[in-house]
Amino acid sequence: MTYMTDERRMIQEQAREFTRREVIPVANRLDPEQGDIPRELREKMAELGYFGILVPEAYGGLGLGCFEYCLVTEELSRGWMSVGSLIVRGNMLIGSHMMSEEQRKRYFSRMATGELVGAFAMSEPDAGSDVANLSCRAVKEGDSWLITGNKYWCTYAKEADFLIVIARTSKAPPEKRHRGLSMFFIEKKAGEFPDGIAGSAIPKIGYFGMKTYELAFDNFRVPAENMIGEEGQAFYYATHGLETGRAQTAARSIGVAQGALEDAIAYSQQRVQFGKRISDFQVTRFKLAAMAAEIEACRQLNYFVCDQIDNGRRCDQEAAMSKYLAAEMSERVASEGLQIHGGAGYTKLHAAERYWRDARLTKIFEGTSEIQLRVISDGILGKA
Repeated sequence: MTYMTDERRMIQEQAREFTRREVIPVANRLDPEQGDIPRELREKMAELGYFGILVPEAYGGLGLGCFEYCLVTEELSRGWMSVGSLIVRGNMLIGSHMMSEEQRKRYFSRMATGELVGAFAMSEPDAGSDVANLSCRAVKEGDSWLITGNKYWCTYAKEADFLIVIARTSKAPPEKRHRGLSMFFIEKKAGEFPDGIAGSAIPKIGYFGMKTYELAFDNFRVPAENMIGEEGQAFYYATHGLETGRAQTAARSIGVAQGALEDAIAYSQQRVQFGKRISDFQVTRFKLAAMAAEIEACRQLNYFVCDQIDNGRRCDQEAAMSKYLAAEMSERVASEGLQIHGGAGYTKLHAAERYWRDARLTKIFEGTSEIQLRVISDGILGKA
């Protein structure tokens, strides 16, 4: 099947050139010092419509599909995975699909243009893969809700213009813990936390460019009208559209691996040992060949998944396969890329170590490799 239309090739080439010209120089400068993605780069991405790829045209977005979303993501991630992740903060952030028409009119056009970029607060210190174990609570008081509790792994929370937060609004029996969770929209000033919310950055070994926070809510008041969808239904909202999230994460993994491969190729053609370029040694050539083959296999699987999503076909099992294989491949390829660099790869003088650190995260975030294997095995064998 031919997935690449002329329009898609144009979108891909534009994102590739933008990454080469704008993203890579910024990544090479700021990642070694753990700097943040500059506001100017975010504004340039907004001008290209990258925050509104999935936003319907009726609200000022591009109204495109998962395929185009992942094409752009892969190219941006080839430069800096954090930039490939930044566009998630505007493109129909989790829960946005359940906003009321009034909320959509108020927020969607601003999200599409990059004026409003958000962060998602779901995970907690004791609730990662076990989403149903959330304990952060919201108590009704008049025409407001008071949120109290902690959130963890909330990337871009301070820098964001809004938060989407999941909190427990009612108790549920142990066997139905996923019920009783509700979702709230909190608009805030970028660069600070409002009264009632405190945040501290989590020290990470990679994924620089965007800080990741632990948040503490202390009777933070949210107007009742800021609840997204129906009370008690947030678990279903959060798990809706997981296929798109997994495909986009697979695209990030593939982009990181492609960057590692291209840098390894360039270095191998410059580095001379024993009177030869190391690209002339069979061991190096075979490493590069295997890396390229694995990347392309994952890319083609993800193209298939994107096509299924855009055509409304169910592909939860295939999306889990794509996320799992791409993440595992990405770490493996990035490690080989570093090995080809030798000692130089273990320094911050080359991007090889950045790809390696970022690739390792892809096996953890947006559903661990183990969670993907559970989804796949349940699809094959039925639930245990």
